Amino acid sequence: MDTAVRIALVNHPGLQATYWNVGIAQADLAQAARPRNPSFDFTRLAGGGVLEIERGITFDLVGLLTTPLAARMETRRFEQVKRDVGSAIERHALETRTAWVEAVASRQALDYARRVRASAEAGAELTGRMANAGNTNQLELAREQVFLAEAARDVARADKRATAARERLTRALGLWGQDANYALPDHLPDLPPAPAELPDVERIALAQRLDVRAAQAEAAATAADLGLTRTTRFINVLDLGVANKTQTGEATERGYSLSLELPLFDWGGARIARAEATYMQAVNRVALAAVTARSEAREGYLAYRNAYD
Repeated sequence: MDTAVRIALVNHPGLQATYWNVGIAQADLAQAARPRNPSFDFTRLAGGGVLEIERGITFDLVGLLTTPLAARMETRRFEQVKRDVGSAIERHALETRTAWVEAVASRQALDYARRVRASAEAGAELTGRMANAGNTNQLELAREQVFLAEAARDVARADKRATAARERLTRALGLWGQDANYALPDHLPDLPPAPAELPDVERIALAQRLDVRAAQAEAAATAADLGLTRTTRFINVLDLGVANKTQTGEATERGYSLSLELPLFDWGGARIARAEATYMQAVNRVALAAVTARSEAREGYLAYRNAYD
């Protein structure tokens, strides 16, 4: 089983695509830590024997001031993406284990059905000979033949289930072609001598489940987004630049330029409301993840004990 999980984690194309989310998030983090490039303006005017040239370099001042905050936000997002990838790995590992157990169990069931059919064939043949010799009646022969037909039907059904279970495992492993001709054990591992005792299964689930930790990280990142939105509520665009102007026959003029967005129509209230609603949405997702984790932990442990008993 562990070998199957290792193969799935390395070979499954869907997981491979998920792994690249970490690279994308890492690139976003590197981009967020870098301020925007300055812009260069150049104007050339000529007429009446006069040549006028203006040059300017402009910097995004708001971007420069908020770069550390944006970098911290992307760092949290990067950590969240890593948790999301971990959750995907955890889910796929569970799916692979389940598929492996079902494939081996269905193969055991098929082997048992085949042994029953072989016994039924032998019983039907013996009963037929005894009926021909007059040592049994036709009713007993009919019963054996019905039993043989039912055994053959069970083999066909078990073979179908075994094939489907093996294909589910093959998909979970991400194998195809000759690699799909892998061998499975003849039977499942033996049960442990006693079931595991987990009185604090809910606490363990809350502490270790990656989906709960991912929801908590998402809420923290959303809170940081809310802080940045409030910081840039009134001043969202502020550009500062240096400029010079040359004109034929005149001394070079130097100075600076300032571009500021005036909040006449948009005071940022809608952006604040949206950020607050997104944050509350994230908080409720944390609560939902915690409730689900507790319930699934109780349900899973109860099913485990009932199956063992």
